[in-house]
Amino acid sequence: MRKCGYVAIIGKPNAGKSTLLNAFLGCELSIVNKKAQTTRNKILGILTENNLQIVFIDTPGLFDPKYELQKFMMSELKSSFNEADLILHIIDVTDFNIKSLKEIEERFRKEFKDKKRIIALNKIDLEQQDDVKSKMLLLKEEFKFDTIIPISAKENFNLSEIKRHLVDNLPISEFFFDEDILTDKPEKFFVAEIIRQKILDMYQDEVPYSVYVDIVEYIERKDAKDYINAEIVLERESQKIILIGRNGDKIKTLGRVARESIEKFIKKDVYLKLFVKVRKDWRKDKKFLREAYKQ
Repeated sequence: MRKCGYVAIIGKPNAGKSTLLNAFLGCELSIVNKKAQTTRNKILGILTENNLQIVFIDTPGLFDPKYELQKFMMSELKSSFNEADLILHIIDVTDFNIKSLKEIEERFRKEFKDKKRIIALNKIDLEQQDDVKSKMLLLKEEFKFDTIIPISAKENFNLSEIKRHLVDNLPISEFFFDEDILTDKPEKFFVAEIIRQKILDMYQDEVPYSVYVDIVEYIERKDAKDYINAEIVLERESQKIILIGRNGDKIKTLGRVARESIEKFIKKDVYLKLFVKVRKDWRKDKKFLREAYKQ
């Protein structure tokens, strides 16, 4: 008897959603970074074990959208609710705010209403045990949550308990994906994400949030390195100067670290070409966003 279903992973920015997905899958499928709002698209991560298939949906964080890119990110989140059989709600124990949680409950009341929700209280390795217990008690009193599980996604603590609850609540169903498929996204999507992740790691706040990475060419070659031509799109000339660096030193470093990570991910040598261009206020441009994110 097989079980299969969709599980939407939701939570505020930096709650640990992508870290949890990567821990379940045993690989770095989704961007993890201390900067908020690093996940822009919903990403499927598919865990298949024996007679079980869990299709995790990693979603953008819960926040108030202020411009077109963020509105797109919220549309990605809301579509995830429609697909999900279960909701796995990640709450950061170190950023615990009852008022904020009440606002989330009110805002998504309709989406939460008919869905079984499992609460994972994350990052308990950074908190005193008594504080964790008191916050769990407060969650039960305030929201009447049925299932609250203290975890550390980073330390892989108590993830088996989450999986057990997910399995108990998944519908009986044939698998939706072949057993060897890990995600629904093509390889070039993750190449773009790796480049964007390295930009998030290397640069200060002004640059990373204004970056879009487009893989213009991805040519697989049997007897040579794969050829990847990537465009890094920014909003301002000043950001372009920062990203390239004096005498091109910054972008050379970016190219090197990105290439090394891409080669590790696809398990093949690549030739990576980076080109930086400016498209003024692209995050507010509906037409550009529709094409960039294929909406």
